[in-house]
Amino acid sequence: MNRLRLLAVACTAALAGACGGGDVPPSDTGPDPRLPEPQRGLLPSMVIADPAEWGDRKPVVPDGYEVTAIATGLKIPRQTLVLPNGDILVAEGKGGGAPKLKPKDVIAGPIKSAGTTPVEGGDRLTLLRDADGDGTYELQTVFAEDLNAPYGLALVGNALYVANQDALVRFDYRDGQTRASGKPEEVSPLPKEINHHWTKSLAAGADGLLYVGIGSNSNITERGMTAEVDRAVVWEIDPATGMHREFASGLRNPTALAIQPGTGQLYAVVNERDELGDNLVPDYLTSVREGAFYGWPYSYWGQNVDTRVMPQDPDKVASAVKPDYSLGAHVAALGLDFSSPAMGARFAEGAFVGMHGSWNRSFFNGY
Repeated sequence: MNRLRLLAVACTAALAGACGGGDVPPSDTGPDPRLPEPQRGLLPSMVIADPAEWGDRKPVVPDGYEVTAIATGLKIPRQTLVLPNGDILVAEGKGGGAPKLKPKDVIAGPIKSAGTTPVEGGDRLTLLRDADGDGTYELQTVFAEDLNAPYGLALVGNALYVANQDALVRFDYRDGQTRASGKPEEVSPLPKEINHHWTKSLAAGADGLLYVGIGSNSNITERGMTAEVDRAVVWEIDPATGMHREFASGLRNPTALAIQPGTGQLYAVVNERDELGDNLVPDYLTSVREGAFYGWPYSYWGQNVDTRVMPQDPDKVASAVKPDYSLGAHVAALGLDFSSPAMGARFAEGAFVGMHGSWNRSFFNGY
């Protein structure tokens, strides 16, 4: 039997107790999704999942596969990294804290918070080890602590890179190590002001260059364009010098990055804007092309203009690249990894996308 190993957290992370409540439009996903007319109101649709422990339930997966919880007691696990010896590093933390802008933000805040964990973020990396390969991770130990909302992880040779909410840092790493040998070295500061979207995703190219996804500082420029400098972008960073350049832009919140095996192509999952109705705007999976602009904030799904943005920029809209694949509106994709033959013939190729699930749709979606 194939095992889809899922990091689960008893009492800290939540599995939605109910995932019904409506049907996803049949043309909501894929390379050419249906895009309805925008719908705006005083408040967006809000249906919040009720957090619950797993108990005796497990996520439902295709026949021949199973999901097993391999870790508990973590403090808001975010991203994972499988090390060469099979150990797994888990980044734990919670960042952000941007101030509310409008009365509706104050109203929506307590409603949204009802679907999140009250556990304090760990600001650490935890290492998991299954020494005998039986599927039970008997070792769970803190690898590094006193970090600042760590999220993205990458290993290049003997350098372990961690994308905190404010900086890209590096640890020395040797195979089999269970504890960091010292404090990390800063490679490059990352945009940290306001941090409306605080997560910093991370991937390493075959040439050793690093790619960091940096989310926007608003839903749709409510804080002004000055707050969006170096936001909604993917940076390319040279770890030897710490120098960076903008690799791609217009990606509202690129929450996960991955390199496609065999091609070396960078991909991202991106969470798009809100408050245009249940079925807009699609979150998406896309290849990230060097120099490309993906629309935010001026347009979405290519050249569909968002009239809320003032002033408009027709030239930027004309240059906007259409993403590759719609995941559906408001699914809040947070994870991305490419498959391998180890997953069996049915899932040997393609990509896996992890989703948080919607909060601003009139029915549950993405759970």
